[in-house]
This record gives sequence, structure tokens and C-alpha cells, in this order.
Amino acid sequence: MTRRQRDVGSFVDATKVRRRDRTKNVAPPRRETVTNIVERPRRRGRGLVKFSLAVVLTLATLAVAGEWVLRQSYFRVQHVTFVGVHHESLALVMAASGLESHPTMMDVSSTAIKENLAQFMWIDHVTLVKHWPNTVVVTVKEGTAVAVAFGAKHVLQYVDVKGRDLGPAPLHANLPTLRFVDPLNGTWPFEHAGRSAAYVASQLPPAFAAQVSVITEDDHGRVELTMTTPVRFILGPATQLHAKFVAIASVIAHTTLSPGDVVDATVPDELAVTGPPPS
Repeated sequence: MTRRQRDVGSFVDATKVRRRDRTKNVAPPRRETVTNIVERPRRRGRGLVKFSLAVVLTLATLAVAGEWVLRQSYFRVQHVTFVGVHHESLALVMAASGLESHPTMMDVSSTAIKENLAQFMWIDHVTLVKHWPNTVVVTVKEGTAVAVAFGAKHVLQYVDVKGRDLGPAPLHANLPTLRFVDPLNGTWPFEHAGRSAAYVASQLPPAFAAQVSVITEDDHGRVELTMTTPVRFILGPATQLHAKFVAIASVIAHTTLSPGDVVDATVPDELAVTGPPPS
């Protein structure tokens, strides 16, 4: 064996020894590393829960503190303005609203005030606006009287378009008088029946509205107008009112009618005029 061959063999042996040493020094993977990887999301989840609880507690504390502040005297109702009250006593409306007791602004409810004011016949609609820190404006829309009618005690009452009683009216009120013809009830049946007559009263045109003295409705909903002349116009059902009113205005303007004449306007295009019924 030559010297060169011995050197090559020694180098190969030394290489094998180093490889074995490296193999021995390589440690197997530890399970702890896997365990650490699994535990990190749990720690993050716990931190998120703690943060959420802190946020909830903070918000709850702020809400309680805010409610306490809003219930202090500075945020109680101090100034109240009513707009649109004409037919009812302002003092009585104010007392019924409950705002005189100076409730907190956060306790003021438009629904409750509407219910409190429902007892007043003229009040039809209520709108409430809060102006912080302590002012409330209540706007009232009153009903509109379209006619008058005698009640059960023969007291003249104002009546609105829905047939509701709006309260006492003077005998000289310049509005048509409503009559309800029913064998069981000779007086006006406020809200229960006779609404067609009230509706007709609300739709009378300016051309002859002032000439209508009485509006009568029977128990079948048929309506009749009695003029101041006196001439009667039979409308029938409260339908096609515009066409019927145009026909009536034309008759009044172009036809000579005698007291007691009856004009049937049930069919607007086919008016029939008859003389007064035999006495």
C-alpha cells in the first residue's frame, strides 16, 4: 500500500466518524414545543374574554352614571308651551298632560300625553317635541266642526267630520243641522251612526253650502239636503258627491224652484224634479 492510499483511507475514516458524531448530536423533536403552540390560542381567548368583560362593565357604569345625571333637577321639565289650543281650557289641558309635575325629560312620553289629552273632545291630534335640557313643546290639532246636531237632551252640539260630539254650540251657529231618522233614535247618534251626513257636511261646496239648512240621514245611509228656501235635494248614498254637487249647483243657478220642491240627484246625470208632497 502506498502512502497516498493510506492518506485517502484515513480521510474516509475520519469523515465517517464525523457523520456518526453529527447523528448522535441531533436531538429528537420535543413534544413541549407542540404543547406551547396549542396553548397560545387559549391564552389569547382568555385575554379577549377579559377585555370584553372590562368593556361591558365600563359601558354599564357609564349608563348608570348617565341616567343619574339625566334625573337631576336641571334635566326636569321647566318650560312647557302648548300650541293650537283654542276651544279647550289651556289650564285644564296643561293639568291633564301631567307636565306640571316637572317630570324628567327622559320620562316624558308622547304616547302617555296623547292618552291624557284624549278626554278633551276638541283635541284630535297631539305632537310633542323635546328641547333639551328642560323644554317641551306640545302642538295640538283640534277637530273642525262641520255641522251641529241636537243630542239626547236636546242640547245643540258641534259635530266633526267623523260624527263626533265636539261640545256645546250656540243656537245661532252658522252650520247645517244634522238629523238622523231612525225609529228607535230621533236624536243624533254621535259616532255610532249618521257619519254619512257628517261627511256630506264636510264636503259641501262654497257655491251653495250657506243655503243648506238641514242634512238628514236615514238608517240605510241615504242622505238628503234641505235648503233654506225650502227645497229638498235627495243625494242617496254619500258617493259621487262631486258630480251630485255640480248637478245641484246647476239646478239652483238655472232652474226656478218653488218652496217644497224635491230634486232627486241620486243619479247626477238624470235629475228629477217633483213638486211638494201632498199635505
